Amino acid sequence: MGDGTSATREERIGIRKTYKLFIDGAFARSESGRSAPLWNGKEFRGNIAQASRKDLRNAVTAGRAAQARWWSMDPQLRGLTIYRLGEMLESRRAEYIAAIAEGGDARSAGAEVDTAIDRVVWYAGWCDKYAALLSSRNPVAGPHFNCSTPEPMGVVAILAPQMPLFLGALSVLLPPLVAGNAVILLASERDPRPAIALAEAVALSDIPPGVVNVLTGYRDEIAPAMAKHDGIEAIACAREDLERWNEIERESAASIKRIRTFPTRRAEEYFEERAQSLDAIADFCEIKTIWHPVGF
Repeated sequence: MGDGTSATREERIGIRKTYKLFIDGAFARSESGRSAPLWNGKEFRGNIAQASRKDLRNAVTAGRAAQARWWSMDPQLRGLTIYRLGEMLESRRAEYIAAIAEGGDARSAGAEVDTAIDRVVWYAGWCDKYAALLSSRNPVAGPHFNCSTPEPMGVVAILAPQMPLFLGALSVLLPPLVAGNAVILLASERDPRPAIALAEAVALSDIPPGVVNVLTGYRDEIAPAMAKHDGIEAIACAREDLERWNEIERESAASIKRIRTFPTRRAEEYFEERAQSLDAIADFCEIKTIWHPVGF
């Protein structure tokens, strides 16, 4: 319209952005077409795609196809690839601070991004070192060598902490990545946008498509489907974040799935150094033991 009425109305309403799922290196709408509005009090913040069980199956397929390639990388190269993720975060620092401030605590947004960058660099440095510390030569009776070494589990499903939205998701994503696993991350229900912002950084880094997949949706719907899926080797979350914990335990046992629980932490504790550890990497490893006769 020549009188500018439409433009004025559009400026007042704003563009209703839809935040998509991140599966196999691409951003896609839910196959069900579902989305839910995100409100901050009385203010509309956007539409959040609601993942279905079919979306989960697509993410598992992508993760299983990518995990072998990710694990077969030279450990030093895998570390450099994760380090590249840190470079992406630093190059767009102001953008991530704005994304965190919009959905979380604006006062700590800068510290959250800076801690996230440092945490990526810290974990990247472990890629070619953790195996040496987790491996062992075991004493056995008889003329044999007995050696144990860590290997990845495969595809790991993770329910991100409810808070902090960005640093919490990153802190639980990195350990299984370092260990050579593919990850399906279910974002916080409170506000999934920072996790989607993290997915954008992953898309811009050199991490192969399918190694990291980010879903948004209802935990009571997606978490049981994760526990039932035979293509997922492990599921991890903070126990207090999941109301249907007994069902997750039961379904995981039926599919012989490992369960990992995160320590109970307040949001501010994710800023501390104890939120990162070698033990967190070890939790997502399987220990393989080899016997070999002496002299052969």
